[in-house]
Amino acid sequence: MNSENFSLSEKIVSTSYIRQGSQARRSHEQLIRLLLEQGKCPEEGWSESTVELFLSELAVMDSNNFLGNCGVGEREGRVASSLVARRHYRLIHGIGRSGDIAAVQPKAAGSSLLNKLTNSVVLDILKLSGVRSVASCFVVPLATGMSLTLCFLTLRHRRPKARYIIWPRIDQKSCFKAMITAGFEPVVVENVLEGDELRTDLEAVERKIEELGAENILCVHSTTSCFAPRVPDRLEELSILCAKQNIPHIVNNAYGVQSSKCMHLIQQGARVGRIDAFVQSLDKNFMVPVGGAIIAGFDESFVQEISQMYPGRASASPSLDVLITLLTLGASGYKKLLSERKEIYLLLAQELKSLASAHGERLLHTPHNPISLAMSLDGLQAESDGAVTQLGSMLFTRQVSGARVIPLGKEQTISGHTFRGFMSHSDAYPCPYLNAASAVGITREDVTLCMKRLEKCLKTLKKEKHVARSSSPVLPPCQEDTTGE
Repeated sequence: MNSENFSLSEKIVSTSYIRQGSQARRSHEQLIRLLLEQGKCPEEGWSESTVELFLSELAVMDSNNFLGNCGVGEREGRVASSLVARRHYRLIHGIGRSGDIAAVQPKAAGSSLLNKLTNSVVLDILKLSGVRSVASCFVVPLATGMSLTLCFLTLRHRRPKARYIIWPRIDQKSCFKAMITAGFEPVVVENVLEGDELRTDLEAVERKIEELGAENILCVHSTTSCFAPRVPDRLEELSILCAKQNIPHIVNNAYGVQSSKCMHLIQQGARVGRIDAFVQSLDKNFMVPVGGAIIAGFDESFVQEISQMYPGRASASPSLDVLITLLTLGASGYKKLLSERKEIYLLLAQELKSLASAHGERLLHTPHNPISLAMSLDGLQAESDGAVTQLGSMLFTRQVSGARVIPLGKEQTISGHTFRGFMSHSDAYPCPYLNAASAVGITREDVTLCMKRLEKCLKTLKKEKHVARSSSPVLPPCQEDTTGE
């Protein structure tokens, strides 16, 4: 409804009522105008009606929704199912063009505007979360692993002779396979044990650079968010080293946006040294469906190079999902979620420590990991060789998701490379353990239920072992041989 239609409406319904309706409409339009003017996440979240109005306005700007459109091409935004069309708010054309995922589509002005606004709003959130000097970013419809691959492939054009990627070990398959898929040879640098924590071995990284030659190294591939007892890499020191050796630096920040500590490390790394790009998952940080990531950096031209490396158009679904989410939450709503996550981290640590103590275990001391916690399972391992893995199965069948039980000595071969002690980020971590994480969206009820079920599982395992021991036949002691033979 424009002003002319409102004027015509006054001839049908009372003028005062129509003007009231017009004012209500203007309040929605004012929010949309501010978004278009500023390109930032609104401080307060929008109502669903405002979000839907905005998306409807965008959709009618795409050619597939033109009333008189006559499409004779192979990609005209045709959708067989009306249910599918509604699921995507009739934004069917996707984002980008064949040469650049960030390019504008002539016949999809609405979808192009959605793409540009999403990237702008997400950039604002990255700054708000702690990386103040980030220059540019874009949402890509790939999960974290393939997004890292895209970064590595872009660097190939800048460093055509490079064969190796230096990678402080983290036992997560997708980031390892990202390097293999891009056609490079990962150089795994084992972590060093400091107390309970597994930390970056800076001296080993330096030795590898000297051994291989800086010109033969594509980049250093570091990590922030990770499972305890591994902690975020020493980003400042790695960034200084990369700047000194003129080696690119790519950071896997998978679920680090929710952590002010991880974001601070990236900001500091870029300030004192070199970080070319950092990659983060949409689903882990913004509670949207799996399938998208944010590639960000401090050099706008390099970020643009990465976006131009993506072949063809792309799905708009991840961009649509994260834009709807951030418009609904607003900056204040997202900051509140981050604050609640920190509070629950402290609660989870306290509860795990108390439970561990009650069962003769301990909470591993990992102060440099701001998201994940680990509880030793030494006592459980002593009870039975299979008790540790059995605990993991018991938790899963009791609907405790996300908890990871790490036994000793597991081996895993990925693309020809064998990792000893796989999942523990170390060849020989001193003890088996259980992981739990306080990630964005977790509630106090999640913690309470997890602790209750975990305690029940531990008691059940100990009871079963006790029963097994008591039911075993007691054999008489061996008699001394007095025959002398």
